[in-house]
Amino acid sequence: MKNKNKKIVVAMSGGVDSSVAAALLKRAGFDVIGVFMKFLSEPRGGSTLINTDEKTDLHRYENRCCTLESERRARKVAKILKIPFYVFNFEKEFKKRIVDRFLDGYKKGITPNPCVVCNKEIKFGLLLEKALALDADFVATGHYAKKKEVLNFSTGVEKVKYKLLRGRDKNKDQSYFLWMLNREQLKRILFPIGDYTRKEVEELAKKFKLPFRGVRKSQEICFIQTTVNDFLGKYLSPNPGLIVDTTEKELGRHQGLYSYTIGQRKGIGLPGGPYYVLDKDLKKNILIVTKNEKDLLKKELIAENVNWIAGKEPKLPLKIKAKIRYRHQPALAIITKNLEDRIYTLKFKESQRAITPGQSVVFYKGEELLGGGIIK
Repeated sequence: MKNKNKKIVVAMSGGVDSSVAAALLKRAGFDVIGVFMKFLSEPRGGSTLINTDEKTDLHRYENRCCTLESERRARKVAKILKIPFYVFNFEKEFKKRIVDRFLDGYKKGITPNPCVVCNKEIKFGLLLEKALALDADFVATGHYAKKKEVLNFSTGVEKVKYKLLRGRDKNKDQSYFLWMLNREQLKRILFPIGDYTRKEVEELAKKFKLPFRGVRKSQEICFIQTTVNDFLGKYLSPNPGLIVDTTEKELGRHQGLYSYTIGQRKGIGLPGGPYYVLDKDLKKNILIVTKNEKDLLKKELIAENVNWIAGKEPKLPLKIKAKIRYRHQPALAIITKNLEDRIYTLKFKESQRAITPGQSVVFYKGEELLGGGIIK
């Protein structure tokens, strides 16, 4: 009965995970409200996205996260669950905070992760603000992650701390994308399916009689219709430069450093390969490649814009496990901080392949996500 007075806004994408999350909360007795978010994507046809005038009909755009079919499915689920359903239009905010920032990162020669920023700025930023304005107690999503409440008596006063943990299904765990969250956001967030495996979630969908036969979750960047390079080619101007090897021997020319990422093998366009992208000299606009794949192995990285979920830095140096990309196996490392420059250094026990500037490096202690940063 105590749940009946708790209002929860559930971000419903029209997918299995968020729909089951809403169903579980409804079954638990919460006052559940379904919200479908509309994001911006690239236009069909070839007109530009970046120079879009505010008066332009934005409904010409398609986004994997928020197609008309997805909206219809989410609305249908809400009807089955007998919960209110609303559509929030975040197109302009999504363009400014996610798409423009994504392009700006590639202009600077790095490889950004837009999903991490979207979670911070939109799903647990803008949506949370709107939900609280509607007097909601929590926002819930279909992320495979867990939140744990821990009582803290260190100051002599009982306080609740919140920890962010990996999801039970290690193949679906999405905690990596949540490292930018702060403790105030975490306090207001629920992850109803974090203790379930994907298979169990699909079984629950059948049990709740939700319409998901044949629906598959997309793993691509939601606002890109084809490939990243096709998308970048539409909005970033070509900037040709030299391709050299590690001895500075000229091998050919590139059309723009933004088209390449560290460790890339395909698409370099050089005869006599395979070659791998080793580095980028942004000042000289030079792409550095190698034939020796072992050159991609590095034991150290520098992280900036570091966020600690707990709100304060732990005692350093600290032994952790770090992930340098989503599908990366967590690797043992020691994290330290240079007090003068206020930058963090990670030294790995074993060399890691293709450490990529712009990507997220995320810190774990056991099942707990401590925080993360951007690889510099």
